[in-house]
Amino acid sequence: MNMDISVLGQLGGLTTIFTELYYWLTVVIMFFIHVGFCTYEVGVTRRKNVQHTLMKNTMLLPTVTLTFFLVGWWIYFGAVNGPWITGPVAENALTAMSVPWSESMGVNMQDRINGVFWAAFLLFSWTTASIVSGSIIERVRTLAFLLCAAMLGGVTWILDAAWGWSAAGWMTHYLGYHDAYASGVVHGIAGGTALGFLVVLGPRIGKFGPNGEPRTIPLHNPWLTCLGLFLIYAGFWGFYAACNIPIWDIDGTDASFFSATNIYLMPTTLSGITFNFIMSLCGGLMVGYMVSKADPFWTYSGGLAGIITASAGNDLYHPVEAFVVGGVGVFVAYRLHYWVERRFKIDDGVGAVAVHGYAGSLGVAIAGFLLWGYPNVDPANGPGGLNYAWFGSTPEGFPAINPIGQIIGSFIMFWVLGFLPGWVLAKILDALGWLRVPAEVEVAGLDTHGYGDAFPYLPQAEPEFERIQREAASQR
Repeated sequence: MNMDISVLGQLGGLTTIFTELYYWLTVVIMFFIHVGFCTYEVGVTRRKNVQHTLMKNTMLLPTVTLTFFLVGWWIYFGAVNGPWITGPVAENALTAMSVPWSESMGVNMQDRINGVFWAAFLLFSWTTASIVSGSIIERVRTLAFLLCAAMLGGVTWILDAAWGWSAAGWMTHYLGYHDAYASGVVHGIAGGTALGFLVVLGPRIGKFGPNGEPRTIPLHNPWLTCLGLFLIYAGFWGFYAACNIPIWDIDGTDASFFSATNIYLMPTTLSGITFNFIMSLCGGLMVGYMVSKADPFWTYSGGLAGIITASAGNDLYHPVEAFVVGGVGVFVAYRLHYWVERRFKIDDGVGAVAVHGYAGSLGVAIAGFLLWGYPNVDPANGPGGLNYAWFGSTPEGFPAINPIGQIIGSFIMFWVLGFLPGWVLAKILDALGWLRVPAEVEVAGLDTHGYGDAFPYLPQAEPEFERIQREAASQR
């Protein structure tokens, strides 16, 4: 018996160390996503705005991190039952360990996993903010962007994760919502927020001609854009890994069955998601190349959109399904991007609303049809005895994955938690005069004016400033 206890103790210790190291490494890999976003956006923006682009991408890190530390991590565990906080929070072990004054939010030998798990979610937060950053380049004030980053990265996206990206979330239990690798939870909400901001922010000066026709603003450096997107692909491996529990006792009895699981604690395999990640990437690249007539920017962006579209179901898809879903998502996102641009005069600097918002939201809906009837959550992790017949229940009485639940969930992610808060915040900032730089600063370049904020003009810009003012006035 002592030997059995000793062996079990050693296995438990190895499992703890492995899980701790596993999530720690996912954070390291996910850093490449942010490096990629910085590189990619610098490649897209014009030379006169490069430093502003870099600085707002850099300063979102401390802004989002502080917000996420103070409130975001607590929201994930405290808001699973809906848009309100319910139950005695102090008695909930998970919420108690996630408040900023908890012993678990620091060095604690009795809890060695909270910090690395927190960091994995934090990197998702940085990603949501970076998605918005690219769409609003070359005209937004840094302060306005950072306030948006704090709202999205520290509050709204983690609220949707509590609702639909948790084994205890109400959307998981009542809708059968399934979004294994965050097509809607990260990308849909970020794309919706970006669109809400863009509606109020307006297009860049010169983006549309006198008759409203859209003009192409050439990439400043296509090589940096290519490199940035490939770095994002690399970082996405860490993103996928962090969406799994690396080792879990599925059976929970003496006849233990250990497996990797998705975020809902349902079994999957790293082998299967490896197939599907690569196939969805390649499906997106192929369709992006064809639909854009070999345009490099949309080919590389198509690869990213392909992954994002298939991510909702890539824990369960067949590889051929992942390839086709990735391609379909890119086709729809590309066409919708240019239709919205022409119809509503929306100037999305990097196509982020399409690549992340349209593709991610579509991917959530597609998963509802292709995975219709699959069980979505471990019965041990939710309220039993409820009637989910409208959505199609599993034998255990829990909602199966289904089209209605997925479509409702997609709407909540993009429009309710994405577009609406982004639009409201942008309207408030616009009313205060904090949203957009003056026209003359935009024409001169945001790098010439303290990176677009209320700082003195940089000395090198002074000699040309009067000429720039006249040019900007003539374009109004």
